[in-house]
Amino acid sequence: MSDESGAGMSVEDYIASMPQGMGGLNEKMGIELTEISAERVVGTMPVEGNTQPYGLLHGGASVVLAETLGSVGSAVHAHPDRLSVGIEINATHHRSATTGTVTGVATAIHLGRTMATYDVVITDERGKRVCTSRITCALLPRERFAD
Repeated sequence: MSDESGAGMSVEDYIASMPQGMGGLNEKMGIELTEISAERVVGTMPVEGNTQPYGLLHGGASVVLAETLGSVGSAVHAHPDRLSVGIEINATHHRSATTGTVTGVATAIHLGRTMATYDVVITDERGKRVCTSRITCALLPRERFAD
C-alpha cells in the first residue's frame, strides 16, 4: 500500500491484501481488475462460462461483476479503519452478450464516512451498454471483525 488511505494502491497490492485474494467466485467467473481507486474501479469478465441456458451472458453474472467492482472501490475508500459490506444492489439489463469479454466501470457517486455508493456500467467489446447497476456498501468499523 502506498499510503494510509489506500490511494495509489496497485491491483496486485490490493489482491495480496485480501484474506482470500480475489475470492473463489470471482476466480471461477474469470473477473480481473484492471484499475482501482476509491473513485473508480475497472474490471473485465469473459462471457464464456458465465452464460444462461440460451447462451447469453447470465444477468446474475453481470450483478456479480458490478458488486465486485463497487465493493472494491468502497473497500479502498474505507481503508484502513473500516471494512465495506454490500447492503443493496440493483441492475437493469439492456442487451445481451454472447461472446467475448465485458468490461465494468464503477464510478463513485457517494463516498461518506459510513456508506459508499457506485454506479456501474457494463459494456461489451463494441462499447454497447449491457447492464447498468448501482451498489451501496456500509462501511463498518474494522475492529468489529477482529478475531
